[in-house]
Amino acid sequence: MFLVNETDAVLHPMARAAGDMPKLLGWNLPPEEQYLVHDHWKGFPAPPYYMHLMLAMIYLVLMTASMIGNGIVVWIFGTSKSLRNGSNMFIINLALFDLLMMCEMPMFLVNSFAERLVGYGTSCSVYAALGSMSGIGGAISNAVIAFDRYRTISNPLDGRLNRVQAGLLICLTWLWTLPFTLLPLFEIWGRYVPEGYLTTCSFDYLTDDQDTRVFVGCIFAWAYAIPMIFICYFYARLFGHVRQHEQMLKNQARKMNVESLAANRSEKSQAVEMRIAKAAFTIFFLFVCAWTPYAIVTMIGAFGDRTLLTPLVTMAPAVCCKIVSCLDPWVYAISHPKYRKELEQRLPWMGIKETDDSVSNTDSKKTIVSEQSPAAGDQ
Repeated sequence: MFLVNETDAVLHPMARAAGDMPKLLGWNLPPEEQYLVHDHWKGFPAPPYYMHLMLAMIYLVLMTASMIGNGIVVWIFGTSKSLRNGSNMFIINLALFDLLMMCEMPMFLVNSFAERLVGYGTSCSVYAALGSMSGIGGAISNAVIAFDRYRTISNPLDGRLNRVQAGLLICLTWLWTLPFTLLPLFEIWGRYVPEGYLTTCSFDYLTDDQDTRVFVGCIFAWAYAIPMIFICYFYARLFGHVRQHEQMLKNQARKMNVESLAANRSEKSQAVEMRIAKAAFTIFFLFVCAWTPYAIVTMIGAFGDRTLLTPLVTMAPAVCCKIVSCLDPWVYAISHPKYRKELEQRLPWMGIKETDDSVSNTDSKKTIVSEQSPAAGDQ
């Protein structure tokens, strides 16, 4: 991309002083701050200034979208009486983690315009800690949302979590972020270092020693694999329950010699909880798209072929994470019926139209009970 022989750049580390060779990454950091830059990055040419400006513009758009989208989510779900329940507390919590990730973006903008890490080690630690807390928090929040959707739909009468139970789980999500945020922050285990174009920071996954490899393996399991296992388990149980329930309705309808037990049920009342579940599943899919590339990059850095990790390659997953943090609130704007209704009333300029079906969660529960009663009687 930069029309330079990167091998020559590695063989001649002083090439940045020569007029016919490009500057290398880290050229504008003072000697006392060079310890921050891993030797892997010092072999790559510094990107042209327009690349920094292009990324800065992308991040500016993402920051604006995140502030508006997640801000509206916190405002609507936090102030609407019809949305004040335990399940929706998890949505607010996820929006807060997404807003926390947005706090990195002003720092990135300053770094991009300066073509270096402004603030050096201190700002690098702050930037990476915000990213670690928001990323790990978003992952475990998705797992909690999957658990809540499974309980609510599989057991609609008493499966819904109350606000106290939801509050305890939310506290758990924040506690879950602390170990692998604080350990590298205080350099107890691992550390935060610049990566990519040296305008972003993350935990060190390039140092070639056993301690770093074990750290990377543990944070991979804690922040990615464990939440992913929980999410897959609860959504698999959820969809299995829905399939089993629909089959039960069909069998009962056959015994009663009717076309369907759901014939008198409106489509909207049937779909309220499933629409919310689909929204949650969509956000989980976005989480996979956002963090899987980053997980792959870190595992390659610790255990694989590091020559695959160019500055541009490692910057791409970071952009994906920011994009997903902006998309989360709009998924609910599309899929959550009561949220859409509130948006229609409070922010009519958004042009959202939600048909007033007068369906409440209680109505939904009564419908399910009425469907299950014939089956219970038949048994």
